Amino acid sequence: MGFLADSIGRIKPSPTIAINDLSKKLKAEGRDIIGLAAGEPDFDTPDNIKQAAIAAIRRGETKYTAVDGMPELKQAICKKFKRENGLDYKPSQVSVGTGGKQVLFNALVCTINPGDEVVIPAPYWVSYPDIVLFAGGTPVAVPTRLADGFKMKPEALERAITKNTKWLIFNSPSNPTGAAYTRAELKALTDVLARHPHVWVLSDDMYEHLVYDEFVFTTPAQVEPRLYERTLTLNGVSKAYCMTGWRLGYAGGPEFLIKAMAVLQSQSTTNPSSITQWAAVEALNGPQDFIPRHNQVFKERRDLVVSMLNQAKGIECHKPEGAFYVYPSCTGAIGKQAPSGKKISTDEDFVTELLAAEGVAVVHGTAFGLAPAFRISYATKTEHLEEACRRIQRFCGSLR
Repeated sequence: MGFLADSIGRIKPSPTIAINDLSKKLKAEGRDIIGLAAGEPDFDTPDNIKQAAIAAIRRGETKYTAVDGMPELKQAICKKFKRENGLDYKPSQVSVGTGGKQVLFNALVCTINPGDEVVIPAPYWVSYPDIVLFAGGTPVAVPTRLADGFKMKPEALERAITKNTKWLIFNSPSNPTGAAYTRAELKALTDVLARHPHVWVLSDDMYEHLVYDEFVFTTPAQVEPRLYERTLTLNGVSKAYCMTGWRLGYAGGPEFLIKAMAVLQSQSTTNPSSITQWAAVEALNGPQDFIPRHNQVFKERRDLVVSMLNQAKGIECHKPEGAFYVYPSCTGAIGKQAPSGKKISTDEDFVTELLAAEGVAVVHGTAFGLAPAFRISYATKTEHLEEACRRIQRFCGSLR
């Protein structure tokens, strides 16, 4: 296998995509599968956004655009950052990519050298550490606790920072836990970062609009202006605007970093789809009234799932502030025997046996860096969630 680059050997396929693909394969084979692995809203893309894309096609907006986003979209992004986050960015400080993942990838590959460390609170989105590893850096996981709502404490951040720390990757609301930091909790973290001027902040705000119970979202550079010059604020249209397949993410940050990211993108994908960019202009500038309507449904689903999972034997599920995930602990199932006769020694065993016995596909917590647990996405039909939770209760009750 010496033909392949060493960098490919440092990473692995995304576990969430792998489990989602497996559940689709089992469905195609005729199995009764409820897939709760994919972080994808079941709502359709709003009509005004689809119509904007159709209109762009009819106008002939089907040519190359600027590598990292057309001017009209960058202007819309600047307005969004100012309107919703109180952040002033010029178009030259904005990068647009084919999904938030590409923007994140570009930023890390452009900045990480061998020996650089990246602090990542755990549990984390599965791609964070792998992209750091691909870039040649060292991910430094900071475990959180269910008892703390899966939120990193300032003293834990302080302990994790060394002279080699290049970035903190910060994600609120979180994938996979749904944990969202209040302004006061965030200020305690930014106070630590203010004392370490060599540490940059990559704030992944992809779930910004998906918050519940009167929670008020804030982002690091908004809470602590001293961090503005060393923060990359990442966002996208996938989740709140139900545009996962359209593939568009963006970020605001220092101009020299944005330029470097554009150089890298010019030698990889070049510009995101021109049609998607015009749709994103409408998403950001157009009506936002569907977001609270969607959030009310997500909140009801969250409450249903949390309640039902906490009635399952051996499961403990925290109620999150945002996103559309729960991250229940399955500690009470470890060491027990599944209906197949197999002993459940890990959370991976738990999700494998759950899929085999009850046809419910979830993602094991080990993939997110904190076990034993599993992630459920409740961005699917309420009746499917209710049936899935009944099956999980039955499975947990069958363990001996």
